[in-house]
Amino acid sequence: MKVSLALLILLLAAAWTGSHGMSFRSLSGTCCSKETFHRHKIPESRIQGHRYTAAGCTHRAVLVKLRKGVWVCVDPEERWFQRYLRKRKKSNSTST
Repeated sequence: MKVSLALLILLLAAAWTGSHGMSFRSLSGTCCSKETFHRHKIPESRIQGHRYTAAGCTHRAVLVKLRKGVWVCVDPEERWFQRYLRKRKKSNSTST
């Protein structure tokens, strides 16, 4: 009985995360749905890194790593994110 209850909970959790565009796999396999996109500008001081979601995802997105290891989904077309990328690219090209 306990095993079947645990299996049911696991299946429900997998179905819920799948319907919200998230995955139990590594971050490289994580997709984002439009509903999970972070809608507000994130201060650059809070951003520790970013990576693009896999090409097979329904929505093109960027996973942005914040302090404390939290990852959020961001629309890569957001103006503030594009400015962040340009600024980063510029600082990387001048530091070499």
